[in-house]
Amino acid sequence: MDRPRVSAFLGASLDGFIAEADGGLGFLKPFEQEEHGYADFYASVDTLLMGRKTYETVLGFEAWPFTGKRVVVLTRAAPSSRFGERFLAGDPHEVLALLARDGARHVYADGGEVVAQFLAAGLLDSLTLSIVPVLLGTGIRLFARSPGRHGLILESARTLPSGVVQLRYLLGSARG
Repeated sequence: MDRPRVSAFLGASLDGFIAEADGGLGFLKPFEQEEHGYADFYASVDTLLMGRKTYETVLGFEAWPFTGKRVVVLTRAAPSSRFGERFLAGDPHEVLALLARDGARHVYADGGEVVAQFLAAGLLDSLTLSIVPVLLGTGIRLFARSPGRHGLILESARTLPSGVVQLRYLLGSARG
């Protein structure tokens, strides 16, 4: 059985932070109204895979943003499901095998720790990084823990009117 394709789509400050120190994403708000390809990307995925910290941040949103999508949270301490989300623990290869058996075809890896784990395991196929013109000085880094050395192939780069620079890279099995 083929494994699902795994993609990440993240926003980061110019100094490399994907969230504020408290996990907040307020620095991204001024850039959300601009068309940056997220809607098309989101429509292409059938499964969201996030870590516990990202999940807890999402629970603080006004509304659950993932209605209609399979949501899986990687955590060793599973709380009660509130929106039909599933909680798993394990190695990225095992998690993808489970998701494949559930019918997943395109997985959205979200959150710095999950992205780093899947990159380190050689299971991240594409990374879209939107760099916003903000310096936070402190916060949660995309690669707080090193995923090891990886070559990336730049598929596209574009500058948006707001000053956001969006880079899309291919890596892993997506290269060939």
